[in-house]
Amino acid sequence: MFNTAQRTGQLQQVAAKLAMTYKPTDEWGIQQQLQDFRLFQRGFRGRLRHVLAKQDGLLESKVYIFDYRYLLWAGKSTRRVEQTVFFLESRKLGLPEFYLRPEHFFHRVGETLGLVDDIDFEEYLDFSNNYRLTGSDEEYIRHNFQEEILRFFAIEKGWSMEGLGFYLLLYQKGKVLAPNVIADFYRKGMQVYGKMNEVE
Repeated sequence: MFNTAQRTGQLQQVAAKLAMTYKPTDEWGIQQQLQDFRLFQRGFRGRLRHVLAKQDGLLESKVYIFDYRYLLWAGKSTRRVEQTVFFLESRKLGLPEFYLRPEHFFHRVGETLGLVDDIDFEEYLDFSNNYRLTGSDEEYIRHNFQEEILRFFAIEKGWSMEGLGFYLLLYQKGKVLAPNVIADFYRKGMQVYGKMNEVE
């Protein structure tokens, strides 16, 4: 599914509908830009393919959607992990370094024992019970995660998001999205960007 002629053709059609450019490989050096993010530090032989790209008319933001694959050791063999990623670069963003991911049972146990960090919002339990949010500057992160973004993720389950400065990443770990839902993924990514961009 990662690099088939069928997926290429379907994504070319999606790109045309979204007024985006399609390239089969990373011609923009995206992977090099994102080396500091958790997703790109996992495993080995990371490879970025099927890139949809768009730059707004005022040159204020660049949006990319792509498939990213890496390998993990699993005993004596390797396991491939793939996901479709929304990446936005915008000078309008000024994000703290943070990492949002789905919270699991062992995270909650670790938090109870004081072994795992998590930034919780007591007034938004649907968010805090479903997500683990970490980062070095808790006050700055709380400032950026205002009501609208907390409500969004309280409804939307299973996402991972990373932010740093002008960069924002959104993906579901280990999930390659079918071409027919890429347009909705793009809209979700832009919706998240809009909510993060509203922070004053």
